[in-house]
Parts: sequence; structure tokens; C-alpha cells
Amino acid sequence: MTLPYRDINVHVAADSYTFTSPSSPNAPALIVDRPTGDVRLSEASHFPSKRVSRVSSIPGILGFLKLRLDKYVIVITKSQPMGRLKGHMVYKIISTEFLPMRERQIRDPDEDQFLSLLKTYIMKGPMYFSYSLDLTNSFQRQATMDNSSPLWMRADDRFFWNRFVQSDLINYRRTGNRSQPGPQPGADPYILPVIWGTLEIRPTTFKNTPLTLVLITRKARHRAGTRYFTRGLDEEGHAANYNETEQIVVLNDTGRGLGGYAGSTDMQSGKYRTSEGAETQVLSYVQTRGSVPVYWAEINALKYTPKLQVRGIETALPAAKKHFDEQIRIYGDNYLVNLVNQGGREKRIKEAYEQMVQMLVSSPTDKVKGDAITDEKFHIIEPSSSKQEYDRLHYVYFDYHHETKGMQMHKAMLLVEQLQDALLKQQYFRGVDMPANGGLETRNFQTSVVRTNCMDSLDRTNVVQSMLARWTLDRMFIDLGLLQRGETFATADTAFEFLFRNIWADNADTVSKSYAGTGAMKTDITRTGKRTKAGILQDGNIAVTRFYLNNFRDGPRQDAFDLFLGAYEPAAANIGASFIFADRRPILIQSIPYILAFSVFFVFVGLFTRRLPGSTVWTIRLFILFWLLVAAWCFNFVINNGMLYVNWPKLNPRPWATEGYQNTITKIHNDALLGPFVARHERGLSTARYLNAEEGKKRIE
Repeated sequence: MTLPYRDINVHVAADSYTFTSPSSPNAPALIVDRPTGDVRLSEASHFPSKRVSRVSSIPGILGFLKLRLDKYVIVITKSQPMGRLKGHMVYKIISTEFLPMRERQIRDPDEDQFLSLLKTYIMKGPMYFSYSLDLTNSFQRQATMDNSSPLWMRADDRFFWNRFVQSDLINYRRTGNRSQPGPQPGADPYILPVIWGTLEIRPTTFKNTPLTLVLITRKARHRAGTRYFTRGLDEEGHAANYNETEQIVVLNDTGRGLGGYAGSTDMQSGKYRTSEGAETQVLSYVQTRGSVPVYWAEINALKYTPKLQVRGIETALPAAKKHFDEQIRIYGDNYLVNLVNQGGREKRIKEAYEQMVQMLVSSPTDKVKGDAITDEKFHIIEPSSSKQEYDRLHYVYFDYHHETKGMQMHKAMLLVEQLQDALLKQQYFRGVDMPANGGLETRNFQTSVVRTNCMDSLDRTNVVQSMLARWTLDRMFIDLGLLQRGETFATADTAFEFLFRNIWADNADTVSKSYAGTGAMKTDITRTGKRTKAGILQDGNIAVTRFYLNNFRDGPRQDAFDLFLGAYEPAAANIGASFIFADRRPILIQSIPYILAFSVFFVFVGLFTRRLPGSTVWTIRLFILFWLLVAAWCFNFVINNGMLYVNWPKLNPRPWATEGYQNTITKIHNDALLGPFVARHERGLSTARYLNAEEGKKRIE
């Protein structure tokens, strides 16, 4: 089994970057030629050290990324140990560095902006890796895999976060190059898979029994993005904000903590031994979340509730089939828990989801349950037969909003009761560590998955997922003999209950920050078990912050995701599209927010500046009234033409954004008052800058 190198030295020279492993002196060195960026392997003793200007030690290589004018090696410069999971150390990426191919770089504003986006929004993200454990796959999937293949080959493509930036190295590994044709297995130890999400490893005890509680959330790299700019499915069936969450309990894990491997000094293999007679057991439970699987969008226009757009159900059917083909193949039966509101603007999304399920399953049967609070507390769609693959879909709608209204959060447990038969049938994974075989011997399989969503697949989804995890953990402890039937860990061990609540609340915040830019709402329920007034105030603050971020800051964040994950490739884009980040709005349109700010400033000056003796009051009043009218007009203009002031993604413009922007500009051009004053040209078309970009491209070539 080939594992990534735990220690890598990078030798910087004018004509190359050379990567070697001090602990493996006989292994080939990885050489990246400058300025071409070509990759090759060489005997470690053959590279000329006399030309090296700097030698640094790094934990690993994140990948290679080609921007408009240059190519970069992204190296991990600092990592933090997070703890051991079944004896394997797990690390969090703390800092990275971009190593350019060119010795002397041409300055280009777009290139600088690309680097700034990546460093600001991606490199600071929650990224984790392990040299000896596959973090991209659940323990159940790992138990059925061939562990003899290299770590990166075993990685789940959905959660291999740096898969795109590792493409150069992976392609070289598979096919080589002109001077070194054919597969290059010597490159395997340099390829390090990374996940994005949550990774909490908490060694603890439950009723004096030592165990390790672990929570891993893996964010999918396909269709990753921000809240209002990435919704629903794409044509390949990838869902927005798709995450897999695995709750793990490890018993008799003698490799816990930050110390060395228990009973072993084999750092490269990562194997360890448990105490005499005690089996290391791994129990895990997997859930998924993802956006409603149809084509839909919410269109920002500086309104608190954006305009909702559902772009056809039938047209999304092929994409939905691709999505559920993959879900059923990986997880088995899917229980689709939908938590959106059944009234108001969210009703269209609820109905679209139900229509999609009815189109997928054979002879669907609908069951609606109501009560005094709502006519549709539950809406269940089941296939009446098992004729085809999609009959493994089971739709369960729960009216979360009405049932939990008035801080009655305990009523959300009604959903768990509704799903109880499915959860009992679903089981969970249980495996016993077999050191002789180098893997886990499976004693129990999880046979299905609960896929939960609300509008954002964040706040309500977090609450329900933590409840399902709680129910399953009680069941695990009962099966292990740690609890009696009818007992719950909440009453049996308050310290463990506190740990469980907070680990799930932290997970909610991490997933929410990645998608919405803020921590999650309703975490007071997860942390305390009830709705609190402080939690309601916190949610109000989060709502205001989300409004600001989603309208004015998420465009660049979406661009950063697209850049790192390969949804936009600057090197492949048309060079004529330079000046990508230029503000092309007419100058008058750009100036109105500044006029608004100046107007408010002058109003305050008029109100609070001390008047000179003998000055008349009416002139000051006219001054204040004039600037109040200007401020009111500017504010009204910005609100009524919000499409022009949202910070949209620049690299992959959203079609609804482009259409709405053009409609708004056309309306202003036709305005009797403003039309003649609005410039009809685009700013930023600089010939000098265009030539500079052309020169940069030629120099790279």
C-alpha cells in the first residue's frame, strides 16, 4: 500500500522546484520545470543541489493551478494535528503558499485578483487530510475497498476537494509525458487527498467506558458555491450544498490522543495494535443533505426575500435521474426528508420536489396526515411496487415550521417517530479491526440513508440531522450494552450529552459558513435542547448578516470556489476577456450609492453643526431638506434597481443575473429623466492592459 509522504522538502531553483522526502532517500524526486510547469520524476541524487536557492520543509502538495499569466504549485506550509482516528493522525491545513513558475512575474490586476480570491476564501477554509486514512470515504465504504491501492486512488471523487488542482500530477501518474511515457507509480506518494468540511475527534468516556466520538462532514466539490448563486441541480445531477455527515464511535481505540502510534513505530504504514484481548470496534452512521433536486434559483435584488424561480420539472428529470442513480448506487434506499414550508413562497419548491418524486417512482401512492395545527403535517410518497431502481426512493414531507411554532422544538421529534420503522430497518455500520487483514471486518451494514433538505439545507436540516444522530447513537449504546432499553444517553451521562450537543452545533456552524457565510440559525436548539430568547436574538443578527453577505460579498466567494474547483479555467478563457473584474456599469449608476452616502453626511452636518450667531434658520432647514430629498431619491433608486448593485459572480455569470441586469439597464435607458445621462459605454476597456495580458500569454507560451 502506497501512502503519501509525511515529510517533503522543496528545493527552489531558478529552473525548477524539486520535491523530495528525507525519510525516503531512495525514492524518486518530483521535479517541476520552470517556467513550463512540466512534471517529471528523477532519482533524488541526480538533481543539481548547487543551483538551489532555498530549501523548505512542507507537509504536502495541495496541487497545481494555472491562471491567466502563470502557473503555480500550491504547497501546504503549516498543518495542525487534530487527533487520531483509529490510530491515524488527522491534520487541518493552517497555511499555504503559491510557488510561481516564472522567476520574474508580470504584474496584472486580474492575476492578482485571482490569487487574492483563492487566498481569502479557499485557503482559509476548513480543509483536512491524513497520510494513512481515507477521509473521503465512510468507514463502511472503506471496509469493502481494496486497501492495497494508493490512497488517492481510493478517494471518493465527490469529496476529493483538491481533485482538480491535482489533475496535472494525476495525469502524469497515469500516462507520464514525452520523456517518461507510461504509468508513473513513483508519483503516488506526492498526491495528497484533502476534504473540506467538519472533522471533530473527541476522546471521551460514556458511563466510565472510554471511547472516541467523531463527526465528519464532507462537502462535495461538484456544484459547490454560495447560498443564492448555487441552488438545485446542474445538468450532471450534482446538487448544491451537498454534504455527507458521518457520526463515528470508536471503542478500545488505544491510539487516541496526539501521542505516537500505540505499539508501533511504523510511521509510513499507519498501523497500530490494541491492548491484549480488546477489539477495536468502529460504529458509524451516515446522513446526507442537498438542495431540492430540480432546476430552481433565487434571484438577488436587494430584497430580503429574493424572487423564486422554478425552471421546469420535466426538463430537470434527466438530471434528477443522474442524481438518484448515484445516491441509490452508493447508499441503497433513500429516505427524502423535505422540511420546506408548505405555504408562502416555499410552497412552489415543495410541490416541485413532490412532482419530481412522482415522476421517478412507479405508481406513486400519497398519504397525507394532518392535525389541529396543520392539514398536512406529513406528506408521504411511496412507490406501490418495486419494479425499477427509483422505487428505492421514499419521500417524507414534514411541516417543520408549523409544528415547532411558538418554540415547541420538541415536536420535531415527531419526524423521528414517523421514520422509526425505516431507521430500524436501516441499521448502522459496525466493524471490528482486524490487524492481520489490515482492515475492518464488517459485522453490520447500514442499508439506506436519510437525505434531508430545507430551502438552504442548513438550519432546519441541522436540527433534524442531529435528532436522527441522537436516536441512532442511543441505539448503538443499547446494542453495545452501555444502555438499557428505554434509556437515553442524555439522562445517563450529562457530560457526554453536553459534548454531543456542542459537536453537532459546531458542525452546523461550519456547514453554514461555507454556504451562507455565517454560522447556523437555531443552534440554541442543538446546544441546549430548547428554543431560547438569546437564540432568537442571535438568529436575527445572523439573518441581517446573511442579507449583507449574500448581496454584497458572495460574488467573489463564488468566483473563488469556481476557480479552485475548475468550474472556471483562466488559462482556457479567451484572452479578449481580460479586465474580467472591471466594473462595467455606467458611471452614473456606480455613483448613486456614493451620492447617497454624501447626502446622509450633509444631513448630519446640517443637524449637528453649530450655527454662526445671527445666521437664519430657514437656510439650514432648506439645506437639510434638499439633501434629505437627494438621499431619499438615491435610496429609492438603489432599492428599485437592486439587480445593478448586487455583487454578482464575475467568472461564471448566472443567466438569470445577466438577463435581469440587462432588463434593468434597458429600463433606465428608457427613463425620461435618467436615460440621457446614463453613459452607454462600458468602463475599463484599456488597450494598454489588453496588450500587457497578450504579452504575458506569449511569454508563458
